[in-house]
Amino acid sequence: MEISAEVEFNVEFYDVDSMRIVWHGNYIKYFEKARCALLGKIGYGYLEMEESGWAFPVTGVTAKFVNSLYFQDLVRARASLIEYENCIKIKYELFNAHSGQLCTKGESTQMAVNMASGESSMVCPAVFTAKVEALLRELDANSRPGAQVRNR
Repeated sequence: MEISAEVEFNVEFYDVDSMRIVWHGNYIKYFEKARCALLGKIGYGYLEMEESGWAFPVTGVTAKFVNSLYFQDLVRARASLIEYENCIKIKYELFNAHSGQLCTKGESTQMAVNMASGESSMVCPAVFTAKVEALLRELDANSRPGAQVRNR
């Protein structure tokens, strides 16, 4: 079972170059929009991280540009959690929402840092992993035939 979240938004004029194509650096910003939606779904966004005493700086990001996005395109950005025990690793896919065409895919990795000590952790803190595992159990229970879906 995979935890994913999606957001949709329009490409704004300030994100494009003189040919009205999204400037390559802005795709990372689009990944961030999807990442925030994913972390919110888990219940452990940046404010919750800070309140729990942990920071998760990005230690790596990759992007593969498949097709261009243009000014005023409607973007559907999907983020999927692919690792959560040792680090946060997220897979991204950016689509043109009207055509369904995949435009960009990538991944990011974030490492846990104890804000009080400044020390890096080789495992994610229990406050995060517990939230992920609770959501995975809920998604699994709701995916079984005859399961009652909460919050209809």
